[in-house]
Amino acid sequence: MNILVTGGAGYIGSHAVLRLVEAGHFVHVVDNLDRGNRGAIDTLRAIGGDRVGFTEMDVRDNVGLLDTMRRERIDSVMHFAALAYVGESVAEPARYYDNNVVGSLSVIEAALEARVGRFIFSSTCASYGEPHEDDLPINETCPQNPVNPYGRSKLVTEWMLRDAAAAAGDRGQPFAFAALRYFNVAGADPETRVGEDHRPESHLIPICLEVALGKRDALTIHGTDYPTPDGTCIRDYVHVSDLVEAHLATIEALKPGDERAYNVGIGRGYSVRECLEACRRVTGHPIPEKEGPRRAGDPPSLTADPGRIEKDLGFKARHTDLDEIIETAWRWYQAHPDGYPRD
Repeated sequence: MNILVTGGAGYIGSHAVLRLVEAGHFVHVVDNLDRGNRGAIDTLRAIGGDRVGFTEMDVRDNVGLLDTMRRERIDSVMHFAALAYVGESVAEPARYYDNNVVGSLSVIEAALEARVGRFIFSSTCASYGEPHEDDLPINETCPQNPVNPYGRSKLVTEWMLRDAAAAAGDRGQPFAFAALRYFNVAGADPETRVGEDHRPESHLIPICLEVALGKRDALTIHGTDYPTPDGTCIRDYVHVSDLVEAHLATIEALKPGDERAYNVGIGRGYSVRECLEACRRVTGHPIPEKEGPRRAGDPPSLTADPGRIEKDLGFKARHTDLDEIIETAWRWYQAHPDGYPRD
């Protein structure tokens, strides 16, 4: 396949590009490098050679996207490009709707105009909001009632894809899409070729590892009074390599007219304190902690029921031990303590 990957210089996107190249596909990355890393692109091009192309472009540039899709003869899209900080989305909602909704509409329109047949969308468990206890673990029929602008921006994009696919079908245009609703993504390429390098970093496991590296003084636990066994938020952590395997399995399975949605997680949740203890075990560092207030928009518990994707595609996460997941991230941070090289 000739696959356009938006956001391919970011954490998840770069791992997807790496796996697609290893599977023999040709990949063209579009990324504006606002939060992506040129160093990731350099690494991927060194590995993939002429099977990895790159255009520095904002996905809201619809004309540029269409030209790129036509020039590169794109037949499939994996759309990762998005702003993805829950707290930031609460503080700057307009920015999130502009980037995530307007940007996604631009990608969808260009894909349809270029006669792209397959589209994988990077959605999120945040689209479920705060599910009732009876809906845990979450399956794909759980009502989607997001509680923050980030989750809403992803849900709106799912709606846009559904409507665009219906209209394409009505005019006889082959188009298939899948929305993969990720739970919390963690870990890194086991060979440390690509990894997680956010600036600023807001994710729990990388922050713990930055404390272990001496880059931070302590981990702040945001909220210790949630209705969970230890008072801290519970999340389902899926290894990034498993996540990209889910993308590969899905894009290879899509047939014209398909409209699919899959949860991608391991089916087991870990609290903030459990993650902290796992990071301490893996690194051998005490990782000091301090307690802080809740963050706006954080639901108490989000865990996946990944049964649908296993039933439909035979996909099941291989990395289900939290220490093992963290260990791959720790190897990346030890090999690249300052992340990717900056110009």
